[in-house]
Amino acid sequence: MRLFKLNIIAVTLIFTIPSFAQDITLFQQFNGRYDYTAFGNTLNPFENNLDFSFCFPLESSSANLNLSPSSTVVAAYLYWAGSGTGDTSVTLNGFNIEAADTYLVDYTEVFSETLTYFSCFADITDIIISEGNINYTFSDLDITDDLTNTAGYCDNRTNFAGWSVYIIYEEDSLPLNQLNLYQGLEIINRNNQEKIITIDNLNVIDNEGAKIGFLAWEGDNNLNFGESLSINDNILSNPPLNLSDNAFNGTNSFTNSNTYYNCDLDVYDIQDNISIGDTNATIKMTTGALDEFGVFRADLIIINNIVTVLNSQLPDARITLDDFTINCSNRTVVGNYTVSNTNSTDTLPQNTPIAFYADGILVGQSQTQNTILINGSESGMITLSIPDILSDSFLLTLAVDDDGTGIGTVIEINENNNNDAELIELLIAPAIQELPNAIGCNEGFNSASFNLVELFETATQIDSDDIIFYEALSDLETDENNIINPEDYQNITNPITIYVKVDNPPCYDAYQFQLSVDNCPPYVPEGFSPNGDGTNDWFNIQGLYDVFEQHELKIYNRYGTLIFEGDNDKKWYGLINRGLNNKGELVPVGTYFYVLYPNDPEYQPQVGWVYVNY
Repeated sequence: MRLFKLNIIAVTLIFTIPSFAQDITLFQQFNGRYDYTAFGNTLNPFENNLDFSFCFPLESSSANLNLSPSSTVVAAYLYWAGSGTGDTSVTLNGFNIEAADTYLVDYTEVFSETLTYFSCFADITDIIISEGNINYTFSDLDITDDLTNTAGYCDNRTNFAGWSVYIIYEEDSLPLNQLNLYQGLEIINRNNQEKIITIDNLNVIDNEGAKIGFLAWEGDNNLNFGESLSINDNILSNPPLNLSDNAFNGTNSFTNSNTYYNCDLDVYDIQDNISIGDTNATIKMTTGALDEFGVFRADLIIINNIVTVLNSQLPDARITLDDFTINCSNRTVVGNYTVSNTNSTDTLPQNTPIAFYADGILVGQSQTQNTILINGSESGMITLSIPDILSDSFLLTLAVDDDGTGIGTVIEINENNNNDAELIELLIAPAIQELPNAIGCNEGFNSASFNLVELFETATQIDSDDIIFYEALSDLETDENNIINPEDYQNITNPITIYVKVDNPPCYDAYQFQLSVDNCPPYVPEGFSPNGDGTNDWFNIQGLYDVFEQHELKIYNRYGTLIFEGDNDKKWYGLINRGLNNKGELVPVGTYFYVLYPNDPEYQPQVGWVYVNY
């Protein structure tokens, strides 16, 4: 609230309109040997509530960065703010800076228009690393149109502009700290005289050296009516810069300056204001009270960010699913995962539990195999069997530091980043396509030779190197016991069903056809030579023996005399086994006649001749 409003008393509060803002929340967390510093400057030539001679800000202002040579910059963020809806393009040492984010808040006076204030943010880490410790000049922030077109800013003395750079740095001599940067834009004023901000994601292990910093805009040194800043109900102060009743007063703790007009860049020691075990803290700000004349007065304060630095020696377990494998018609998932301990300040112990859930049902457990160092990681693999009660589509959740009941065993920096999840779609077994059956000639004992590759390619016109044949559907589904030599396959039963798998990512196509064996007409040779030379020594009627197992064979000489009777176990080697004379002797050279009785209902007796020669 500004000086010219002194005549508005507390009763007028019933006419106020609430402001809106972007809540201050955690933006970045750094765990390790980290700390921060900040520099910046105002663009107001004087405190706007004490000097009424100016309306527009300065064109530029400068500030120095003096970082220790032993410090390494890991992040740098530029903030700029002012009256109006914002200028998102500015310049720092000749570098054009575009805002990555812009925050807005409104303030409405009882008898005035709504006034909007802005803050912009940009990551300038690369610039700070390249430029180093030099003088930085900020320029080209143009809010002229807002100040010109909306008289309330200058009339109400809430015309301001300024900038600040936050540097997060690493240094070996520092203790292991947890540094949290929270940002947004929230406002307190005569309409909203109290603001409570809860900051979470804290892990207070040791409160020694704990500190908190604030970046705020538009505070006035001489409007400290009812003003306070507290953490966990403990009033903060940093005399002589920041008294307990005047926290937002245009000061810079890093330079001990009290000429940071209408801007505040302050740091407070809070080691006596937080307790070991705390995971959050409550920040409370107030403004507004009656002055000595009974007139209500209040400041207008805009909070942009909060920084906490706490000593912390804790691991931070995280898990990611790197990849997974599923097979068609199989409810098994094989997953490869990585457990990491990044952004931590202590090692993650060996045997930290890991749980795996499918749609919330525990389906597997594991544990870390080694102690994982700070910023280290280890990989693992697990095979999970998905219960039939779950659908083929489910959410697979990996949880590190989870004993299978949702309970952790390790105290961590952040207990809310232990999970990773992936939607899994099991591959449903494809419908089996029927192919024409094939018949082979019995080569003995109801067995035949088949070229399965040729049969399949002829039936489907598919020519592929990824064709696999199986004798059982279960073998196809599990990819086991495939037929080794499909080009020369001997059936093991009659009939038999052959199953075929053809690779068709992400799954496969499946086929089946039946093989059966029939007795084919025997082939009778026209001669043989039973001379004992091992070649063509017997009357080898192909497709007869072990095929027509009940057959009878009778041989006659040219006179019609029966000289030989044979069957499946008795082959004719040219010897006589019938008649009164010459039994056991070889027949002479000549033509002989046979009668073949297949004794098969499908075949008639066959008569023919054969020539015997030596």
